[in-house]
Amino acid sequence: MTGPFTSGRWLITGGCGFIGSSLIARLLRDNPETSIRILDNLSVGTREDLSEALLYAAKGPDVKPERIELVEGDIRDFDTCRKCCDGIDVIVHLAANTGVAPSVENPRLDMEANALGAFNMLEAARQNNVGKFIFASSGATIGEAEPPIHEEKVQKPVSPYGASKLAGEAYCSAYFRTFGIKTVSLRFGNVYGPLSKHKSSVVAKFFRLAFAGDTLEIYGDGSQTRDFIYIDDLVRAIVLSVKSDVGGEVFQIATFMETTVNEIAGKIMKLMEREAGVKVNIVYKESRLGDVRRNYSDISKAGRLLGYSPEVDLDAGLINTFEYFRMKHDRQ
Repeated sequence: MTGPFTSGRWLITGGCGFIGSSLIARLLRDNPETSIRILDNLSVGTREDLSEALLYAAKGPDVKPERIELVEGDIRDFDTCRKCCDGIDVIVHLAANTGVAPSVENPRLDMEANALGAFNMLEAARQNNVGKFIFASSGATIGEAEPPIHEEKVQKPVSPYGASKLAGEAYCSAYFRTFGIKTVSLRFGNVYGPLSKHKSSVVAKFFRLAFAGDTLEIYGDGSQTRDFIYIDDLVRAIVLSVKSDVGGEVFQIATFMETTVNEIAGKIMKLMEREAGVKVNIVYKESRLGDVRRNYSDISKAGRLLGYSPEVDLDAGLINTFEYFRMKHDRQ
């Protein structure tokens, strides 16, 4: 990575989680001198997950994990956010209450973590003169709409999760237009890949269940669709958004491909049987509140303004993810 942030100081909230730890591994491989501060309450990601990511990074030359600073704290506490932004050049705000189901179970927690948390980080960035702010958003901001989803679609969130992420996008827009912080909101597709052992989304959950010998659970009839993006492609989109000169923009970051949950389950079943000799069963359960039926993204804008395009296809990404979960299972 080249540009003003090559040797600058990064703050990554939620940096011990799946996306954060994968981003850190990429940054250290690109530039071992990169200085990274992590703000994480360790409610999902752990210190061990961070250590695992650093081992991944260590495949690169001269990685210096001592340049990583971990601050255990919560984005709902403004004083913590303000202190963590001191001396920082770019913020990647990944910390969140993730997923539709948890937001339905506890809408207030979801709002405080996602809407108030985003506001706290933006205000802390303003007070510390941080120039670049990347916000992890979601296609859930759109709600139920005829896909492909794109940035001009009217947002009508179905779930509290979608509403709280939309609030974060709105504050990012306001802080760019009022205060000049170059904010970029990235609406991630359904991300999967290595280091995702704690991830609650469908691919990671299916692999965990399969290796445990349990039945795969599909909510509804399995015909609901999502846009599945491999972690390396998503991390590259974050890096491109930091390198870019855009501000106040929203981008769909996915693959422009629609895949049903049944298709994903079928691919995983075949992988497990072919590569591990394990037969996997499926059970169907009632649909969940707040879930949308169809969702995939038009990524044309990200291609034009960020130079982004996905490079890892679904079959290759699933094989890599399978190998990671097999390694974790064999070590147990």
